[in-house]
Amino acid sequence: VVRHLVARYGRSNVEHWDFEVWNEPDIGYWHGTLEQYEELYDYSAAGVKRALPGARVGGPASTGPASPHAAEFLRGFLAHCVSGKNYATGGTGAPLDFISFHAKGITVLADGHARMDIAHNLDDIAQGFAMVAGYPSLRSLPIVISESDPEGCAACAASLHPENAYRNTPQYAGYEAELLDGTLALAARDRVNLQGYVTWAFTFPGQPFFYGYRSLAAHGIDKPVLNAFRMFGMLQQHRVQATSSGALGLDTLLAHGTGAQPDIRAIATRGSDTLTVLVWSYDDSAAAAPPAPIQIQIDGLPQHAARILTTQYRIDGDHSDADAVWQAMGSPQNPTPEQLAKLQAAGRLQLFTSPQWVRVREGRLNLSLTLPRQGLALIRLRWRTQR
Repeated sequence: VVRHLVARYGRSNVEHWDFEVWNEPDIGYWHGTLEQYEELYDYSAAGVKRALPGARVGGPASTGPASPHAAEFLRGFLAHCVSGKNYATGGTGAPLDFISFHAKGITVLADGHARMDIAHNLDDIAQGFAMVAGYPSLRSLPIVISESDPEGCAACAASLHPENAYRNTPQYAGYEAELLDGTLALAARDRVNLQGYVTWAFTFPGQPFFYGYRSLAAHGIDKPVLNAFRMFGMLQQHRVQATSSGALGLDTLLAHGTGAQPDIRAIATRGSDTLTVLVWSYDDSAAAAPPAPIQIQIDGLPQHAARILTTQYRIDGDHSDADAVWQAMGSPQNPTPEQLAKLQAAGRLQLFTSPQWVRVREGRLNLSLTLPRQGLALIRLRWRTQR
């Protein structure tokens, strides 16, 4: 297989791919023991490396480490790769170019509303990072959370499982922002090398409109969560400090998730002539709640930037939310061409207002906005570079 891939896609491409051995071998997708999986891994890694010595091989893609059984499996696999007997070579240890595991939250129906559990998702990640950090020889290896999602069943439709109703709504977008920020914070806390994480979402052709599978789009209509990823893609590579008086804090999120109040957080990034601020108001509960008044103070802007162009994008019940528009239409299962065009337009990332020029004084800018619960705002500031 590896030789075929090299012949088709080129050695330089395939050497950058991650070959993950199996999927969730700690549960029903693997019917053998941990030791039998380690044997499978050793022979798989040896075969891949024999075909392409520079290939990247890793695993074990086990389930959430907050579970004692999954934690035991991941710990045993890491120990095998460090000091166990290699089944394929007879030597000590096994090739390991990246470490992967999965992390999930939990969704339930509470008082007629979907209630999510960001704490469980983050706890899986925290336990996995801590386990890797406990092996000095593995600490610098890239970590791939090869599934990280609000719950574990992408094909459990909200129409049959009402606790999954979040999937069509801005709540899913807010959850992903919360998960991104929390995952990065945990990686920094444990000083591990996070390569990235993946959402386990699919397309489900031929299903009813807004049926509630875990997908980013359906019938050519983008869901709010896809617009959250669009916002993430608009952030620059260089992150700058952003603090929020409305933030609950990582320890609180790990222990309780959100409670009586939402978690209002921000991520800020900067380019040569641009500052981008992502602000969101996340709540585990989908129950209706009043919006939050937000005051943003930005310091350290270039002294020559007396005027800045501000552009705000928004995800909430009135913006970038095709599901809300579909429901306002009466939830048609056979929308007319005009209705379909309107739904496709509603699914795109939308501006909150037209871009505006604002004045800056002594490198400081103050902005005000009102953010609905589960809403996200991405504010881009752009100034002219000094010549």
